[in-house]
Formats: sequence, structure tokens, C-alpha cells
Amino acid sequence: MAEQQGSESKLIDPADFGRTFTELADKSQAVMGTLLANQLAHPAQGLMDPLHLGSAFYDLAAHLASDPLRVMDANLGLWNDYMKLWQNATLGALGTETTPVVQPDAGDRRFKDEAWTEHTIFDFIKQSYLVTARWMQSVVQGVDGLDPHTADKVDFFTRQITDAMAPSNFVLTNPQVLRETLDSGGENLVRGLENLLHDLERGKGQLRISMTDESAFKVGENVASTPGKVVMRNALMELLQYTPTTETVHRRPLLIVPPWINKYYILDLRPKNSFIKWAVDQGHTVFVISWVNPDASLRDKGFADYMLEGPLAALDRMAEITGEPEANIIGYCLGGTLTGCLLAWLTRQGKAGRIASATHFTTMLDFSEPGDLGVFIDEPTLEYLESQMEKNGYLDGSEMAGTFNLLRSNDLIWSFVINNYLLGKDPFPFDLLYWNADSTRMPAAMHGFYLRHMYLENIVRKPDGITLAGVPIDLSLVETPAYFISCREDHIAPWRTTYLGTRLYKGPVRFVLAASGHIAGIVNPPVANKYGFWTNDTLPPAPEDWLNSAQRSEGSWWTDWNAWIQPHAGEQVPARMPQGDTDAPGTYVAVRL
Repeated sequence: MAEQQGSESKLIDPADFGRTFTELADKSQAVMGTLLANQLAHPAQGLMDPLHLGSAFYDLAAHLASDPLRVMDANLGLWNDYMKLWQNATLGALGTETTPVVQPDAGDRRFKDEAWTEHTIFDFIKQSYLVTARWMQSVVQGVDGLDPHTADKVDFFTRQITDAMAPSNFVLTNPQVLRETLDSGGENLVRGLENLLHDLERGKGQLRISMTDESAFKVGENVASTPGKVVMRNALMELLQYTPTTETVHRRPLLIVPPWINKYYILDLRPKNSFIKWAVDQGHTVFVISWVNPDASLRDKGFADYMLEGPLAALDRMAEITGEPEANIIGYCLGGTLTGCLLAWLTRQGKAGRIASATHFTTMLDFSEPGDLGVFIDEPTLEYLESQMEKNGYLDGSEMAGTFNLLRSNDLIWSFVINNYLLGKDPFPFDLLYWNADSTRMPAAMHGFYLRHMYLENIVRKPDGITLAGVPIDLSLVETPAYFISCREDHIAPWRTTYLGTRLYKGPVRFVLAASGHIAGIVNPPVANKYGFWTNDTLPPAPEDWLNSAQRSEGSWWTDWNAWIQPHAGEQVPARMPQGDTDAPGTYVAVRL
């Protein structure tokens, strides 16, 4: 293709452009053939409505029809906003400064390009979209008589619709994409189609959006690379012990129980942001559970099995290795929920002393307000999921990943649609997104138990609400000192909900609130000096009262946690070297879907 001088746009060579698109058409035909074959093999799959969105929006329409004045007021408001917008656009075209009718939120990165503000047409497109989106949300929110769960579902998926309709997601209404198209002579769209076909091919007919350059990372080399050994293995987990970096260590070892919805190495991405390496450097003998990525053969493994063959088995092995009968424990997210159940299980049997202290990373024990994830949990949806898991033996990791991505669709879906398919760029190598794409399956028995008894019924918080391995679980009996760290912008475990868990334990509890979200708020090393955190030595009943009287500190909460755990860690003893035939990170973590 011929390129004009300077920064002017390229001229498209029709022959070159035609050859490229012919090649892409051939590839498209093959990919679409696979997609069609999949649909023919599963004809009902595309017709199902497992979330019952049709009935939810039907209920909304019925309630709105009974309140025409509400709809009329909303429409009048929309009309008034459009009149102001047209007036401002006319005045702006004449050179008169105006006040915007609506502005995007401060954190909305979709409209960061200067053209969205400086160019009259794009500013009008942006504000038209924001006005319409605001109108749609106002119509569906607060509808009298609508069931609360249905209202939440309608509100959530209305946001998904408005996010999908954003002008930034389309070629002709995104100024950055238009510039790139003109400057490259359309090469960006050709590359974008290649990326789209690659992702369809990679997903075997389903779109699996590439979020990072996965070839840039290898587990055990540039992620999950902290030195150690596998010191135990069973059907559900490998236990890793890490090589000490200090001559002496605290007497009591530290066990980390990660969630098995994702892999453990979110806490060991790179040396500079690895919580595991940092804890080792602070003189802790660190053990971590690396969960298996289960297949159908583990379909009958339940929540109790994860407790018995996970942290309980790990504690036994740690006592053998270190000679110490007591340990400190950290549970992250679902791993923290399991940790809470383990504390209650041990307490009921008079063995609470095995755990000197417990730390909960972004953990829900009371699921009464689960946030946006709650819209995916109701009886009909669970019945559908259980039927799917019964057939497969597990819940596929891609379904879990897709659900979590919807919680932040602009960041985790649409930004990549724009970058990969419209701008035609390759995704940037990013270790966190590599981990995010490294999905795991959920065994049918365990996941059904978890969703039903915790999310749907919320009975773990009730004394003897569930029974694990023959022992009724009562969190109110737990006297083990506990540290709760939650994140203010967490979409997965909302901090106001995790705070409710502090009210369930009988023993002393410290609650700390970090800035940022479910991952970034936790993986925040002191050297980064980012975000900050809030502390409060009191635990009032209401989370807002806690925050209003909390003190904010700069930097990482890691140092606060380390100061808290010192009295529970014990005196210094000679460092313990791990013994084993397999180097960390072991074999289980290497299994990818």
C-alpha cells in the first residue's frame, strides 16, 4: 500500500485489500462452519434462557404498564434533556461555550479521547448516549411492586445493554477508531477481523476474547516463580512449601488457602508484587495450597472434601514437617469461606488451638447482600446449572470467567473489543490478565452445595446451618483471633457484606478496608505505595459507621497485617528448608483448560 508523506492517511491498494479479505473470507467460512456444526449438535443451546431474563423484563413491563405516569415523567425528562442537548450543539457550532447536559463518571475511560469533548459531533454523540443510558436506568429502577431479586436482575442487565450500546464500541462513532482507520488505510479493520476469527477459532465457535499475550508468560518461570517444593499431594491439592530467605523464621508456620475458582498464583505473579515472596521475606514459613483443576472424575467431591483434603490435610502435614502443632492461616475469597467453616469445625471438636490466628482476604461468611453476583443466583438458575453440572461432572471454567467479566464489562469485555477488533491491536502482555484467563473447573457436588447453601439460602451464618463431615458448623463459637481485609471497590465480595462476617465470630476481630478492587486491593505491595487503607479499632454494627470513624493510612495494608500477626507467629527459630522431589509451583497449577 502506498503511504503519503507525513502523518497523512494511507491510500488503499484495492488489489492488496481484496486479496487480504479473500484469505480472511476463507478462514471465516471454516470458523463459521465449526460454529454452525456446534449449533446443530446442540440445537436448544441458543434458545435457552437459564437466567429467565424474558420473564424478568416481562414483569417489569407489566408493572410499568400499571404506572403510566411514571413512564410519562421519564419520557418528558428524556425529551427535555434532548432539547437542551440540541440547543447546546447549535450554540457550540456557533462558537458559544455551553455547560454539558451530562458528563461521564470520573472513572469512565470510554470517553478519555480528547475528541469526545473537543469535537462538536462526537461530544453530541457522547452526551446523547449518556442521556439515553441514564433514561433507561431511571425507568427500570425503583419500580413499585417489582420483586427485589427481579428488580436487581433487570437493573444489572439493563446496564449490560447500555454498556454494549456505547458509541465507543462502533467504528463510525469512535473517533480513535476512525483516525486509525484513515491513518492505516483500513489495515486496523483487517487485523481486527483476523483477531476476531482467531478468538472464535480458539473458543471452538464461541467468542473467547484474548485479554493478554498468553505466550509471554509461563507458570514457574516468570509467574508463580517463588522457589519452593511440593511437600504433599492428594486428589484435590498439592501443598507447596517455600524456601526461606531469612536465617531464622517465626515458630508457627503460615498456611494460605486460595480460592479454587482461580489459581493460587494471583498471590505470586512476579517477585515485586508477590505476597507469598513478601511473607517469606518477613520470616514466615509459608505453605500454600495449589488446588487441582478438576475433571469429571472428581464430580462427587463436595465442600467437606475440600476442607478435609485441603487445609485440614495441609495442617497435618505442616505439623509433621515443622514439629509445630499450631499454625496461622489465610483464606482468600472462597478459600476464606472454607477457612471460616474449618475454624468452626475444629472448635466444635475441641481442636481450635490448632489455628493460632485466621486472616480472611475479601471473604463472605454472611451472603445476605452478595452484590451483582446475586442476580445469577435463584432457584430456576440453580436448577439449570445443576442439570448442566450433572451432565458434565463440573462447571466449566469459561462460564465462571464470563460471569465475573460481566461484573466489569467495560473493563473486561468492551475495552478488548475496541482494542483487538476495532483498532486491530494485539493485547498487551499483562500477568494479572494472564492469570485471569487461566480458568479452573468446579466439581458438580461442591459447586452445587456452595451456590445453594451459601449464596441462595445463606445458612452458613446460622448456628448449625450446615453440617460438614458429620459436624454441625457454628461460626458463633469461633474464638480464634481473626483479621478481615476487604476492598472498597470489590465487585465480587462487596466490603459491606464481608464486614457482616466480623459480627459472627466470638473472638477478637480486626477489620481493615483497602482501596481498589478484589484483586488490586489485595495485591498491593508496600514498595508500590499505592491506594491506601482504612483501620478502626472498633466494630460498630453498621459498616458505614465503621468507615465514618475509620482512619485512613497511605500505602499497603500488608504492613498492618504483619504487625497484627506478630504476636501470633511465635518466637524465632532456625529456618526450615523444604524437602520434596518436585519444585514449586508443582504440576496441578500447570493444567490449563
